[in-house]
Amino acid sequence: MGLLKTALIGAAVYGAIKYVTKKDVNGKSVIDDLQEKAPEWIDKAKRFKEDIELKYKPGNNDPYVEVKP
Repeated sequence: MGLLKTALIGAAVYGAIKYVTKKDVNGKSVIDDLQEKAPEWIDKAKRFKEDIELKYKPGNNDPYVEVKP
């Protein structure tokens, strides 16, 4: 049973890696897209973190504070 389980997990990992690295019509893979979009997502996450820190900062008791995008 352990051998079958290991073989299935290995096949799933192989399939996932093959899918993620497969080039599409434009010659780009899913990994290429993620590498291009990652800096943008990091910047958005940093801005979100700063907004949340400002909103929940100690001493800021105004319940009507809005977080601006």
